[in-house]
Amino acid sequence: MMDEKTVAEQLRKNPAALKALMQSRDGQTLMQMLTQGDGGAGLQRAVQSAAKGDTTAMVQMVNQIMQSQEGAELVERINKAARR
Repeated sequence: MMDEKTVAEQLRKNPAALKALMQSRDGQTLMQMLTQGDGGAGLQRAVQSAAKGDTTAMVQMVNQIMQSQEGAELVERINKAARR
């Protein structure tokens, strides 16, 4: 399995792949999971931190999602899509 930093780096280098991911059903589901509970405030802070080089909050959010079977399967599908 590819780690989150590697996938994130691939997506950062390939804006078209990132756009395709975000328009996909899995991308939309991921966004819903990342924004539920606080309306996206936590995700916004995590993205701002990641843009400054601190990916800790983003990794924590993904790890939290992966604790459910649905979330783990979603992240695995996204990892596979990012490798293509």
